[in-house]
Amino acid sequence: MSAFAQEEPKKGETSKKPGGLLDALYPVSQDEAIAKGRILGGATLSLIQGTTDGDALNILIGDIYEGEGYTFTAELFGGYFIRNAMAVGAHAGYSRTWFDIDFSLLEDLMDHSEHRKYVSNGFFVRPFLKNYLKVFDSRFIYFFNETSIGLEYSYGISQTDDGEDMDKSRHRKWSIDVGLNPGLCIMVLNRFAFETSVGLLGLSTSIMEVEENDESHSEFVYNIVNFTINLLALDFSLVYFF
Repeated sequence: MSAFAQEEPKKGETSKKPGGLLDALYPVSQDEAIAKGRILGGATLSLIQGTTDGDALNILIGDIYEGEGYTFTAELFGGYFIRNAMAVGAHAGYSRTWFDIDFSLLEDLMDHSEHRKYVSNGFFVRPFLKNYLKVFDSRFIYFFNETSIGLEYSYGISQTDDGEDMDKSRHRKWSIDVGLNPGLCIMVLNRFAFETSVGLLGLSTSIMEVEENDESHSEFVYNIVNFTINLLALDFSLVYFF
């Protein structure tokens, strides 16, 4: 008999086939927060703010003498569990970016200094499919993956002054993107949870229209494929399960 022959199951026993991760998940009880028929809702707030400390900041092609700015994002989201551990829903939100900087380019060669102001506002909606994974026999911690398709519209204005001339440009941008966002859900209180996620895969297409000094018009189309994980750009959300 070959050394690699499989042992026949004994009478009354059934042979077991090796399973994957999904086969090893714990079942979801009907009274759990992620059970079929439940509703989830929540909000996300994000603020990224920066300012110089008075010393010139050296960059590759020049120096930033003084600058400050921020990016603020607020969104609401909700979903319905069409089956255990699987929800469909959508995000909707608003974002605003503003900065004001004084900088120089190639100071040793050109000695070109500018003062730039920029502000933009954006609105987005992002339908999603969210799968929770009950890896542990617990009702307090779940892993999940969110697959989403986002649509965004933004508009903004940029003004540059070099001491002699002032240039002003306006832009409008339409974007569509597809992303995978794995994360972790921790139940803090009954039905109240804290979630964090990170972007794993992103595909986006954008169309931008630019108008310079109310005279010239340009249009740009660009595509971005992102397979990296940015651990410094985590999303944090507060979620309530109804």
